[in-house]
Amino acid sequence: MSVPNVVWVIDDDRSIRWVLEKAFQKVGMQVKTFANADSVLLALEREHPDALISDIRMPGMDGITLLERIRETYPSLPVIIMTAHSDLDSAVSAYHSGAFEYLPKPFDVTEAIEQVQRACRLSKEVKLQQQPSQSNNPEIIGEAPAMQEVFRAIGRLARSNITVLI
Repeated sequence: MSVPNVVWVIDDDRSIRWVLEKAFQKVGMQVKTFANADSVLLALEREHPDALISDIRMPGMDGITLLERIRETYPSLPVIIMTAHSDLDSAVSAYHSGAFEYLPKPFDVTEAIEQVQRACRLSKEVKLQQQPSQSNNPEIIGEAPAMQEVFRAIGRLARSNITVLI
């Protein structure tokens, strides 16, 4: 039996939290919701989800600042940024700050589920790679952390129309 994906939803809009919580639970995920970024940072001191989905605009700490704080302390935790104010600047800012994915509102619930499932898969793969290896084999090209970061960047940008040089 597989361990369910754990996702945290951060949005000051209670209805968005409710919709995402019900949608994620319906596909077997464990969900915890938060109304603000500060409560998420406190919770991260005790436990870690497989993925996190956060609104950009919230009272107090905004989603980009939360993303930057998470990147500093938990660099392998995938964070999906969502916003009702989708424009190129906010998308670029989210990716530049290390977002796993960018989800404009109103969003398709199926797309949100797919993004979170991909983020959870990545998170679990990274956790497996970080476990001490039982073999003495050297790392294969492409499995180095730097290359994994390049692969994640490619994955984040693959569906965008932005020209990128890596």
